[in-house]
Amino acid sequence: MANPRPKLGVIGCGNISGIYLQNLAKFGLEVAACADLDRAKAEARAKEFGIRRSCSTEELLEDPEIAVVVNLTVPKAHAPVALAALRAGKSVYGEKPLAVTRAEGKKVLDAAKRRKLRVGSAPDTFLGAGLQTCRKLVDGGAIGEPVAAVAFMTCHGHESWHPDPEFYYEKGGGPVLDMGPYYLTALVSILGPVRRVTGSARISFPERTITSEPKKGKRIRVEVPTHVAGVLDFACGAVVTLVMSFDVWAANLPRIEIYGSEGSLAVPDPNCFGGPVRIRRAQDADWSELPVTRPYAENSRGLGVADMVRSMEAKRPHRASGELAYHVLDVMESLHVASRQGRHVKIASTCERPRPLPEGLKDWELD
Repeated sequence: MANPRPKLGVIGCGNISGIYLQNLAKFGLEVAACADLDRAKAEARAKEFGIRRSCSTEELLEDPEIAVVVNLTVPKAHAPVALAALRAGKSVYGEKPLAVTRAEGKKVLDAAKRRKLRVGSAPDTFLGAGLQTCRKLVDGGAIGEPVAAVAFMTCHGHESWHPDPEFYYEKGGGPVLDMGPYYLTALVSILGPVRRVTGSARISFPERTITSEPKKGKRIRVEVPTHVAGVLDFACGAVVTLVMSFDVWAANLPRIEIYGSEGSLAVPDPNCFGGPVRIRRAQDADWSELPVTRPYAENSRGLGVADMVRSMEAKRPHRASGELAYHVLDVMESLHVASRQGRHVKIASTCERPRPLPEGLKDWELD
């Protein structure tokens, strides 16, 4: 008789939890309970998605039925909640970033290793149709040897639309820790790990005013750099220029472009799962759009959780791993360190490129 599938518990029932709960059900995964500091939010999500139990975090962690915790709390709570889940004997998959410091992230990985439990982390967008198509193209030599890349994320912050935007400007926030995981995970999944970084960072506006409801008019004191420019040397030899900013009103910039010895590849928004994917080879007169050849072109957040559960069952490494997330965290913190200290910072961590998804899968299927 086959072992039953691991049951999940969700901690954190805020803005992002809806799409997770919707998609986890599509993967056939059972969420046995959900919890939030605001009990009303947990109760509302339980009712909305037919979850049989809403409870406190402590009650959820004490539930022996739950084998995997999906940690959707705010960034500064990621490591404390992950450590509590691991101490309770549960594997954990968290929203990005893995933690707000390398030291916290290492504690999480060490705790999981001691207990022989799994740690996974968003983003899982690198498993989407667009980025998996790019991975196949680069691996297949479509642009030759990668020599350089650029990555740009520019906006004017989240206080104009998010209902609770304060945490974006607190420790653990800022454009690098908020949006950097999407861009850096995409690049690492395609090009491999980073060897060293340097960069410059600033807080351009020490105070922000919320213009979204329900906190319109509230002022936010900014604690983290909001414009960061970096140069990253990858172990494969590629040199990558990175700009992450909450200080730009408008720009005409690509999301990610990868430049190879035989051509250039325009990579889609790494915050999304789909395309478009465009290429211009050395002999081409213009860019051409290529078909996206993998599943998961729509918002598939939760794919990383499902892959981790499937990998637990198959006793193999999962793709959105703690090691990958820790390497990305190491790079992000090192960018801030490089700016403060005015030097290159060698990246102490490394990771394996996660296995690509196989061809022939359909949405909501896993290998």
